[in-house]
Amino acid sequence: MKEKIHPDYHKITVVMTDGTSFETKSTWGKEGASMRLDIDPKTHPAWTGVRQSIDRGGRVQRFKDRFGMTSNMGAGTKPSGAKPEETPAKGAAKKK
Repeated sequence: MKEKIHPDYHKITVVMTDGTSFETKSTWGKEGASMRLDIDPKTHPAWTGVRQSIDRGGRVQRFKDRFGMTSNMGAGTKPSGAKPEETPAKGAAKKK
């Protein structure tokens, strides 16, 4: 095994989102450094099982309106009265 090619393995303190902490060994930072977590197993839905469904700014509804999706339709179909989408001319300004 080659010498002096491996990163330094040392003790650090990991601080969870609720303020609790534990000591572990890592190659992150320097000896005695403190790593503060933004997301951890105590708060992330993948570990807590609490599902958060957030529709920011009506994005889901805008998507459904744009593509004409309703709950009784299959994927890729449009309602019978749907107008074909207009493609803007090259260099045309976008509508806001």
